[in-house]
Amino acid sequence: MAKRKKETPLNYNAEIKKLKDQGPARLYLLWGEEDYLRDSFLKELRNICAPEDDGFQIRVFKDAKLEPDELRYAIDTLPFFSERNMVEIRELDFGKSEGERLMEVLSDIPEYSTVVFRLERGVEPDGRSKLVKFLREHGREICFTVQDQNMLVRWITRRFAYYGKGLEIEAAQRLIYLSGDQMKALIPEIEKIAAYAKGDRVTAADVNAVANRIPEADIFDLTNAIADRKFQNAAGILADLLEQRDTSVTGILSLLSGQFRRILIAGDAKDTAEAMELCNLKSDYPARLLRNSARGFQRPQLVRAIELCARADYRLKSEAVDEKLLLKETVMRIVLECEGEPLPAGLGRKEDYGQL
Repeated sequence: MAKRKKETPLNYNAEIKKLKDQGPARLYLLWGEEDYLRDSFLKELRNICAPEDDGFQIRVFKDAKLEPDELRYAIDTLPFFSERNMVEIRELDFGKSEGERLMEVLSDIPEYSTVVFRLERGVEPDGRSKLVKFLREHGREICFTVQDQNMLVRWITRRFAYYGKGLEIEAAQRLIYLSGDQMKALIPEIEKIAAYAKGDRVTAADVNAVANRIPEADIFDLTNAIADRKFQNAAGILADLLEQRDTSVTGILSLLSGQFRRILIAGDAKDTAEAMELCNLKSDYPARLLRNSARGFQRPQLVRAIELCARADYRLKSEAVDEKLLLKETVMRIVLECEGEPLPAGLGRKEDYGQL
């Protein structure tokens, strides 16, 4: 089985230390999934370049197309009341920008200016672009990756300490599991849980009570309910997923298929560490949950579940079908396969699905 390339998390503290010790570079390319860290780095950079900015030392361009002459004027303007100017460029369309002229401007940045290209979360620089190649060769590229569990647990613990709350490790792991690993999304969850927790120590039960759940967590619980033969619970979880505005049937089916694949992989792994590596997980907490879930299935049942999800996905994309009914039928087929009662191929009436 081929292994996925393991992503090396950014050492954010090392980047901040380098910034403070060596001072700002003249050119930056900042991007990545962890927009909280990207914005925190930008704040540090702004404070160093222009600690008392009066609106003249820091210029922000938000246009999809940047005029080279405007950029030239901004970076050549002498700073007032600070040592540096800073020019921040957002939402640039690298494909439509005047790459050659921009590179000419960027090749001669004065020592008193810093130019930052800031990409939004989910936007990755196109390595085929001449401008991107130039930025990578002549500037400082920083990819703000999602942090690993150890770093996130320490950060979450510090955030709860600000509210005067201690934190059990299991509670921090549970929060990441339920609400995801995006730091910006975790901040309001931490505030909410800290306000809810009665004692001076936050427990996993506190997290379970009020934390917002990402769809991936619900899918985790759905497959666990099937593994534990708690089919009514599975029906309730699926119904809740279908009622959520931000989830589509196609998205739910994709998550469900991916979850069964991870359960299969984790079940085949020799230990938790190998399951983490093969499933490209950043912590052992979900890896342990996957391996526990795998014990509730026979391997052929998982293979069959993946096959049923693939068939449903094909039908969604190639036929005019009742999407919700098809998803319910797929889950019901998986349930009956796990009970050892294969579903007849012709079953497809709405009244056959009960609470599903």
